[in-house]
Amino acid sequence: MALPTNTFNQIVSNIATAIQASASAALNFTAGSVLRAISEAVAGVALWLQAIILQVLTLTRAATSSGTDLDTWCADFGFFRLSALNSTGQVTFSRFTATAQAVVPINAPVQTTDGTQKFFVTIDTTNSAYSAGLGGYVLPANTTSVNVPVQAVTPGAAGNVHASTVTVITTAIPNVDTVTNTAAFLNGLDAESDAAFRWRFVLFLASLSKATKAAIASAVAGVQQGLNSTITENEDYSGAVDMGYFYVVVDDGTGFASSTLLASVNAAIEAVRGFTISFGVFAPSLLTANVGMAITSAPGYDHATVVGNVGLALTNFLNSLKLGVSVPYTQIASVAYGVAGVQNVTGVTINSGTTDLSADQKHRVIAGIMTIS
Repeated sequence: MALPTNTFNQIVSNIATAIQASASAALNFTAGSVLRAISEAVAGVALWLQAIILQVLTLTRAATSSGTDLDTWCADFGFFRLSALNSTGQVTFSRFTATAQAVVPINAPVQTTDGTQKFFVTIDTTNSAYSAGLGGYVLPANTTSVNVPVQAVTPGAAGNVHASTVTVITTAIPNVDTVTNTAAFLNGLDAESDAAFRWRFVLFLASLSKATKAAIASAVAGVQQGLNSTITENEDYSGAVDMGYFYVVVDDGTGFASSTLLASVNAAIEAVRGFTISFGVFAPSLLTANVGMAITSAPGYDHATVVGNVGLALTNFLNSLKLGVSVPYTQIASVAYGVAGVQNVTGVTINSGTTDLSADQKHRVIAGIMTIS
């Protein structure tokens, strides 16, 4: 129930009414009179007290608290806001002359062309070019390039950058000349918002002391921001029936869940799973969508520009799809029609075919080659 409140003028009027009702003769409450001045002074204090009461009421409920007040409210339950995430992605180090071996060291710094966003090379033990002994990624003689993972120095959404914008090697690397990112970095996130924090808190309360699907979903969601997951029960990863087993597929937005992330999700589920229930945690399997089409540009539009915009729109659409979301064949054309300057779309194909690209709970669709003419 909302607390009834009064404005300054209503409080002054109520005071005057109460005083006059107790007096035996008419009193002077005109502007500048003593009683009017006293009433307005009292009303000012009452208005301040009313504001304090309203503020206190907002702090006593998670639904109305915000910022640090919401943090402290939820901290009483051992529940904490998820911190900002550093954006990550792949960059390609290249060179003009490949006669000698080169090594891209771990923590090698790179940055965007404008210098606003800085990144450093991270360790990926699954990368075939990684060498623990040499402390980096090796380009053997006669090899001109290598793809390596990088991470933004500063956490937050500001680290999300467009493709081909990470182009500066800030500390020289012998026998390495250039760097670029062929794909955009999209998984950097600011600290969890109040709304998302409240939603997760409700999910947390609903999961307490329950070895249920909701409890598992809450545990996964609490590992870090931006996670998308599916939970499949009584079936192993190959699709065979396995009663009492479930598996979780988790994606952090990149399509390449790291071993560290999988281990963190595994530990979170272990804390809430039912006794004797076994499970597995897996990265998504990727379905590449190679799209082809021919477009007709509207009069007054540069065709090459329209083609580039359509390719970007399709790439962004496909890369925004979550786990298990299929791509209807007809939707590809609708995305293209949503780009300014597109008058007609013909010859649409997905992976050289004209059928939907279906994804199940293990798969995530990503953009491949956009062949647009």
